[in-house]
Amino acid sequence: MAYPDDLLSPSEHVVIHKHPHWKMLLVPVLVFLVVVAGGTYAAALLSDQSWHAIAWIVLAAVGLALVLWLTLAPVVRWRTTHFIVTSDRVMYREGVLKRTGLDIPLTRINSVRFEHSLLDRVLGCGTLVIESASDEPLEFDDIPGVERVHSLLYREINDNPEDDFHPEGRAIDERA
Repeated sequence: MAYPDDLLSPSEHVVIHKHPHWKMLLVPVLVFLVVVAGGTYAAALLSDQSWHAIAWIVLAAVGLALVLWLTLAPVVRWRTTHFIVTSDRVMYREGVLKRTGLDIPLTRINSVRFEHSLLDRVLGCGTLVIESASDEPLEFDDIPGVERVHSLLYREINDNPEDDFHPEGRAIDERA
């Protein structure tokens, strides 16, 4: 799904648009399976009771609340989290009810690096670290294909034709 063009400037285009890696959905899926299995087991135990109608309602309410809180909420959070690299900036958007966003102009980025553990390497994701004019580096966790994103972002920073300065603050010599 492309990022909405009406949120971009007229000359800006999307280079990369990613959601966090699917590994952040593993725990919610496991919780869903445990809730369903536990609810089924508890329902089987309650079927012999004379007051089982009330117990079924309570069991269903607790199961539904757990699924909504521990499964559906993380899936919606995952779906509404966006990491976008455009021709002009890096954008990070997250949230459903409380929406937050971060924009970093490409001209302000000093360095880009990535980190990934052995598990991240197996799954094909990692953490992208962007150092800009801010005091602390910004870390974006669970970026799918982090090495490819790192390369494309680095290329976009250095190939930006509107950029009068090198990302490290030195002026680019046009005569060289």
